Amino acid sequence: MATQPAFGDLLRDWRGHRRMSQGDLAQDVGVSPRHLSFVETGRARPSRRLVLRLAQRLRLLPRECNALLAAAGFAPIFPEHALDDPALAPAHKGIERLLLCVDPFPAFAADRHWTLLRANPGFEMLMAGVSPELLAPPVNLLRLYLHPAGMAPRIVNLAEWKAHVCRRVELQIDATDDPVLIDLLAECHAYPAPAPGRRPIAAAVAVPLVIDGDGGRLSLIGTTTTFSAPIDVTLAEIVVDAFLPGDAATALALGGTMPGADPAVKGGGSARPEHQRSPRRFIMREQLERG
Repeated sequence: MATQPAFGDLLRDWRGHRRMSQGDLAQDVGVSPRHLSFVETGRARPSRRLVLRLAQRLRLLPRECNALLAAAGFAPIFPEHALDDPALAPAHKGIERLLLCVDPFPAFAADRHWTLLRANPGFEMLMAGVSPELLAPPVNLLRLYLHPAGMAPRIVNLAEWKAHVCRRVELQIDATDDPVLIDLLAECHAYPAPAPGRRPIAAAVAVPLVIDGDGGRLSLIGTTTTFSAPIDVTLAEIVVDAFLPGDAATALALGGTMPGADPAVKGGGSARPEHQRSPRRFIMREQLERG
């Protein structure tokens, strides 16, 4: 069983992570440096109000705020439900609609550790050629992208894509100081990749994911969606990543339509006939676990 960290130790760690002095933090939350020093050393017990002010000033997310409250002996303020809890059913429906709206282009939902929760049929294209070991649940998207037995051999701009993905993880670590993410980032850095070029491929507006597929080279622009103003801890950590076509050729190859394109125009990204499309079904974590 994990040991509950002492409040003072946790506060000191977060203050160091945010590179704040004891005096600056005390001033920002409206207490004396002496009182904050007593709180950090365990000589004084913080009030619930002070803990919440500290959490706000330290920019703690719901999970981390709850942890700080628990360390001080207070009940959490943010609920946390399991993914299959009926309370999250409306959110699941929203994720399903979003994934289907993007289909036939790849899209998936993942948790804070990049564990695959659900994906649309278009996502299967990204899994082509990936080692079965990496597809055994729980599937980790970072390994799927960057592991030599994953998508990495098919990614044309691997150096730029790896730098982009690692930067996203670094931002998560800055927000959460999550040890699991820290270990995952170190693992990703250890995966081989060429040195980044001076001019990334077609990166005028965003770093694309450029891969070699069965139908030729594909250029995909990634988007990330999160829930606005979530209260539940689990919901706050779910992200939906979708890959949209970066050009008309990619849209056509994947059987979709470029936004604003005329489906009647040849080469404009017209959709494949309905009978040629894959069934509209989800790849769910439960399905992966059943094999």
